[in-house]
Amino acid sequence: MSFDLQPHLKGELIELRPLRHDDWDDLFAVASDPLIWEQHPESDRHKEDVFKIFFEGALESGGAFVVIDNKTQQIIGSTRFHGYDAEKSEIEIGWTFLARKFWGGQYNREMKQLMLDHAFKFVENVIFFVGQNNIRSQRATEKIGAIRSGIGMKVYGNRPPSPNVRYVIKKSGTNSSFSASYSKLQRIERRG
Repeated sequence: MSFDLQPHLKGELIELRPLRHDDWDDLFAVASDPLIWEQHPESDRHKEDVFKIFFEGALESGGAFVVIDNKTQQIIGSTRFHGYDAEKSEIEIGWTFLARKFWGGQYNREMKQLMLDHAFKFVENVIFFVGQNNIRSQRATEKIGAIRSGIGMKVYGNRPPSPNVRYVIKKSGTNSSFSASYSKLQRIERRG
């Protein structure tokens, strides 16, 4: 079975649907907040010309989503799957941002839960890369149970490669509440 990079995923708080060209205005309205990007390696991504490169890359990736608030039906952010490797049984989740109003855990947690539940149908490992100086996103990644597993270099836009902390969540591991939740969900589905 091949990995479906752009499923339609829905939770209690949010919906993830594939990114489309006509999402530009709504997504850039969210991304134009400079405080979202202040710790990111590409800290000027709030500028239209810089975000345009990000947006086009997201469309070309074939794995990007918009995040929609179920209450308002407004776009509140974006995320994506990337780098599916069947041999290593892994996929990356990244390029995630949310409007600041939705920071604090609940929305990010549900978004990652939806993505992890989907990913673990196909792979054993989900990886994340977070800018070495992006402490806020490192904490958010650790909050969902990801474990640091090294440093890797990533390219952002037209910039030179920069160091990123690599994190992993394992399907069968005990390193996260997601692993435990996923195992519990699988047991319930088998019984049901």
